[in-house]
Amino acid sequence: MPTSSSFRLRIPRGLIGPNYRARTTVETPGSQDGHGRLTGDLFLVGRGDPNLSGRILPYNLRTERSDLPIKVLEDLADELVKKGIKYVDGDVIADDSYFAFERYGEGWTQDDLVWADGAPVSALTINDNVLFVSIDPANRPGERALVKIAPFSDYYQIDNRIITTPAGTGRKIFINREPGSMVLTLWGNMPLGDPGANEALAVEDPAGFAAALFRSLLEKRGIVIYGHTRTRHTELASLSTFSVTALATAHGGGDTHTQPSSSKEPQVLASYDSKPLSDDLRVINKVSQNLHAEILLRLLGREKGTAGTIEGGLEVVKSFLTQAGIPSGEYVFYDGSGLSRQNLVTPHAVVALLQYVAKQPWGLLYSETLPVAGIDGSLADRFHGTPAQGLVLAKTGSLDHVKSLSGYANTVSGDRIAFSIFSNNFDVPGRRAQDAIDRIVEAIVQDTPARH
Repeated sequence: MPTSSSFRLRIPRGLIGPNYRARTTVETPGSQDGHGRLTGDLFLVGRGDPNLSGRILPYNLRTERSDLPIKVLEDLADELVKKGIKYVDGDVIADDSYFAFERYGEGWTQDDLVWADGAPVSALTINDNVLFVSIDPANRPGERALVKIAPFSDYYQIDNRIITTPAGTGRKIFINREPGSMVLTLWGNMPLGDPGANEALAVEDPAGFAAALFRSLLEKRGIVIYGHTRTRHTELASLSTFSVTALATAHGGGDTHTQPSSSKEPQVLASYDSKPLSDDLRVINKVSQNLHAEILLRLLGREKGTAGTIEGGLEVVKSFLTQAGIPSGEYVFYDGSGLSRQNLVTPHAVVALLQYVAKQPWGLLYSETLPVAGIDGSLADRFHGTPAQGLVLAKTGSLDHVKSLSGYANTVSGDRIAFSIFSNNFDVPGRRAQDAIDRIVEAIVQDTPARH
């Protein structure tokens, strides 16, 4: 059946250490003179840090964000000011070539690409590659609603057609952006007195977004940019001919791969090291963060495989699963998040992997990254007041007409059970399928047959 990321997210801890950190740098191949003029281009180089955002780490019970979603970029810009840079003769270039330019997975639906769940993947990820859109009614009926966008309001062209209507008329809001378009169209109506709506919308090209945002931060600090704003990608086709475009060496930590570089090593002007990988595993598993799971798959390929690509990461995953004794005929994967409809896996394979993980030295630490029934993450609002509350650690999975739950259940008799429950192609409301799964889990905890 189609599967979520619950299966593959048991893998990275066994391949990349929990203390792994990624480094983001500002670099130049040029030089700075005594007048503060930088000759040459200025590169903002990403190496797979998924948390260049306002997310507060470590995750504790729920997602928390600060009011400073781009603080890391602001700090990097401040470092350039401290170094006395006043002019940049070249371009501002956002470099995400640490991974191949594969923004989306095979089998993703077009509907996903507008929203945070389907945000494009990049080695240079700012604010989860989304913009926060807030919509509030105007002061009088007939006026356009108020639309605000953060953290970078100039990224999209906004076509706002949402009209404020009299109180009590109900709210209807629609948002659309065609693939490849930089125009965000909003239409519908919002009544007076409405508390407002908030949405997280995906950016088109994360590196392009980062380049424009970083340039604006430099200019706000008085640094004059004479060149253009552009991006640097590694095209997937170039990897098949063993030609790599990245200038920067790997600073992510752990095992790295040497790549061809220019004859002169770039000068690092500012840098930021990520939080440890263990913190992000909690985010991925607790709240089902698709983008971070995709970044992690490419990181596996980059650090432990042949390249920072989907295929490179999946090759590492397959090797690990073979080592764990999982038959290759029981799964097929096309991405890292489980968003692809073409992913398939059997419950037997999931349980076998859970059992394997439980026997590893890192097994207990891994299980602590899973949502706890009735307590936190994607299970915070499930199992309240039931015998399963606090006794089940499990990863949720959800697509249209697909629900799953896999993990560990501690029974009232003291046993720990690895379980995996899939519901596929159901034609009832999703909540009914979810409730059926929950009843089965409750029966496992109580060591009793499930109620029908």
